[in-house]
Amino acid sequence: MPGSTDKLVVLVTRGIDSELSSVAFTIANGGITAGLKVFVFLTSTAIDLVRRGGQQMTHVPPLDPLARQIEDFQKRGGTIWACPPCVKARAYEQKDLIDGVIIAGASVMHAEIREGAATLSF
Repeated sequence: MPGSTDKLVVLVTRGIDSELSSVAFTIANGGITAGLKVFVFLTSTAIDLVRRGGQQMTHVPPLDPLARQIEDFQKRGGTIWACPPCVKARAYEQKDLIDGVIIAGASVMHAEIREGAATLSF
């Protein structure tokens, strides 16, 4: 189908205090189930979602706990990028983030969009 893509970029700006973070990862996991290659780019307070222990603080029933959603996303091949200035603004370093999270600038997200990835923002 012309114009179709097999990639999805999900931009998340909401953190542990918002149900939208759980919705974002529910949709990201759904994208993987649908056969898409899915990337999540975290900015602003969303960085706390991947701070060690941070994801344990959010559960929005009836959705799965956020920690489980993130773990499933990574196990199924999803990629999580964390905005470098947002990480630095919180005085975090790579060691403060859960395993597998890549600190990378927006250029990685832009490259996927240029190649035709669909986008969603939360």
